[in-house]
Amino acid sequence: MRMVIFGLTVTSSWGNGHATLWRGLIRALAPLGWRISFFERDTPYYAGARDLNQLDGGDVVLYPAWDDIARSAALVVRQADVVIVTSYCPDAIEASRLAQESCRGLKVFYDLDTAVTLARVEQGDQPPYFGPEGLRDFDLVLSYTGGPALDALRTVLGARLVVPLYGHVDPERHRPAQPKVEFAGDLSYLGTYAEDRQAGLESLLVAPAVRKPHCRFVIGGAQYPQDFPWSDNIFFVRHLPPVDHPAFFSSSRLTLNVTREAMARKGWCPSGRLFEAAACGTAIISDDWPGLDHFFEPGNEILLAHSTDDVVAALDLSDGELEALRRRARERVLDEHVSARRAAQLDRILSDAAGAPASETMKEAV
Repeated sequence: MRMVIFGLTVTSSWGNGHATLWRGLIRALAPLGWRISFFERDTPYYAGARDLNQLDGGDVVLYPAWDDIARSAALVVRQADVVIVTSYCPDAIEASRLAQESCRGLKVFYDLDTAVTLARVEQGDQPPYFGPEGLRDFDLVLSYTGGPALDALRTVLGARLVVPLYGHVDPERHRPAQPKVEFAGDLSYLGTYAEDRQAGLESLLVAPAVRKPHCRFVIGGAQYPQDFPWSDNIFFVRHLPPVDHPAFFSSSRLTLNVTREAMARKGWCPSGRLFEAAACGTAIISDDWPGLDHFFEPGNEILLAHSTDDVVAALDLSDGELEALRRRARERVLDEHVSARRAAQLDRILSDAAGAPASETMKEAV
């Protein structure tokens, strides 16, 4: 079976969560019989921070502009059984038009940013990765977000068949690793800077750092502004490629998850960092959002933080208590949230969609 993907990026994890997810999924789809080509516009900001040269399980087609590959892309699309266009693909509209005109198989849109998409539409803003017709022309819409967002994709954007395809982790890439001194900390946080996460980060990391001056706090990520409220016990590690994530997580007693505002409001949208940290055997404390208990059991597999006090209390837990938490979380992830399982789900979803009634909306993950 031949799959063609038009996406944001798979070659660089700088400032985005798409690349790592695609790498794990493509690698896991290959043994199921899929031949995959990933089309990615060669943008300077990703080219300058490229951390993948060879895509396991697929081929990468880097192109400078759509006009340069439109003809060759059409040839590949005509031979494809499935064409997937993703959110934030810089040429999504052109790729979608090509798929509608030339693909003999399934035309799929995968929204890896569903909460942001719906928030923009609700504010009267047109996302740049589909036209005014919304998603009605696709045979299948996959959503990184589940729950009520699935109904909104159907009623607001006209999607005919909607299925959640959540995040995942490749346990061969993310597993317990040897700690590194430069990453060592009592509480870590890994994520690109986002203005709508700043209030949560200040409440759940910056304020605890003030309350616990003898503890060490570590932030890893990209695009942090100069006026971020650093303190003497908050240390910064510039953007980390995925190969360094296991050591980063394994070097801290506890790691923090803070969810972007739109994602937290819609719920049912687990960050890939949650699964990565758990697979690396690190205890997690997270802000709360609807649907979180579908992925981890609060208090047993993950800690919840509603305030600074909750984080301070978590930092005071014994090593034994944190060890039990991280062990149960890792077991849950390895059982339910690995890339191989998502690939098998996607394989079944695509098979079912090929024969499903166009009006059907699937509300639960396969």
